[in-house]
Amino acid sequence: MVHQLPTGAKDLLPLDVAQKCWIESRIQKVFQSWGYQRIITPTVEHLRSLTAGGAVDPKSVIQLHSNSIDILGLRPEFTASIARAYAARLASHVATCPQRLYYNANVFRRRANSTSEESFQAGVELLGASGLLADGEILLLLAESLDHVELPDWQIILGDARLTVELLALLPEQYRAKVRQSLAKLDRIAITEMDLPEDVKGYALELVDLRGKPKDILSRLSASKWTSGLTGEINYLKSLIDLWESTNQKASDRLILDLSFMQTFDYYTGIVFELVCNNYVVAQGGRYDHLLGVYHPQNISYPSIGFCINLEDLQQALHKQLPQTLSTSNCLVVAKTPEALQSAFSYAAKLRQEPQISAIELELEFRNADVVRDYARSRGIPEIAWVSSNGAIETETISI
Repeated sequence: MVHQLPTGAKDLLPLDVAQKCWIESRIQKVFQSWGYQRIITPTVEHLRSLTAGGAVDPKSVIQLHSNSIDILGLRPEFTASIARAYAARLASHVATCPQRLYYNANVFRRRANSTSEESFQAGVELLGASGLLADGEILLLLAESLDHVELPDWQIILGDARLTVELLALLPEQYRAKVRQSLAKLDRIAITEMDLPEDVKGYALELVDLRGKPKDILSRLSASKWTSGLTGEINYLKSLIDLWESTNQKASDRLILDLSFMQTFDYYTGIVFELVCNNYVVAQGGRYDHLLGVYHPQNISYPSIGFCINLEDLQQALHKQLPQTLSTSNCLVVAKTPEALQSAFSYAAKLRQEPQISAIELELEFRNADVVRDYARSRGIPEIAWVSSNGAIETETISI
């Protein structure tokens, strides 16, 4: 029998793991420097908990057999689990708001046109915080995290679900659903082909085209005859973009405002965003002010915002910056005879205590000296320590 992985599962070999850890360690260091603390939630949850917020299609959840009458599923993302874990706690510890949490683990989701159902994410959730400073913190934290791994040429596509909904509400009611579907799919052609009054079609096409440099888009919005009642929402976005540009001057031109950027569901209630690089969607997130209420016993909600980084897409986008070889052992310790084994173990243990040493390997067989040297070369080990039965040590430098 040939034993193979289940469809959608994957092995990570040592170099994959080394690259993944290189990324994770740098990102987590940034999260921690901003005051975020790690949370670990269960891999398995009740299906109703995973899909309660409306952002996750139950069909995308990998479901599990259980003795319980409740259907279980593997987590497809983290926001719902964290909201469940903290919804009731925030009510009894209001003074502890906001809560800054981060995570780093695998998720599972059925995806159309994809053979991979397991992936890895790292991200943050800022619970119990709203307003300009909270939104600004999340955007700036995301930017710093990607800068810390030296991701080149990234851009943040920023939208505002609340403002886009208000813009859609200016359409006659009978056309809103169709235009919204087309916006979510960025399907300009569909709007062009719709049977709409000319002024309505013109406005719908304006919505699709609300993408570009933030100040240009906001200027167009402010001048539009349709948006006179949306001054507050437009001014909020102006303030957020001013905060971004004044605080993050190195990346001030990396923010693209796209008010056609939205989802087909109502999960998000404020800013939404994606970070893209070389055709990879490296991260995404947004504000969700009603989700915690879904999990709270009294339906009390707390304003919240977060993002997740797709670690495999980031690894692909970062390929040239990542380690391309594994770190090697500093020395191979070889017992020349069975009587030298104790001395070899002791010498290897002594070497491992030295601060400049990364790793020490022990030869586990009594092989021919030339075979041992070939093994050291194949592993990139620069030195062999030959240990005699009397404890004497002879070192040999190996040409790699």
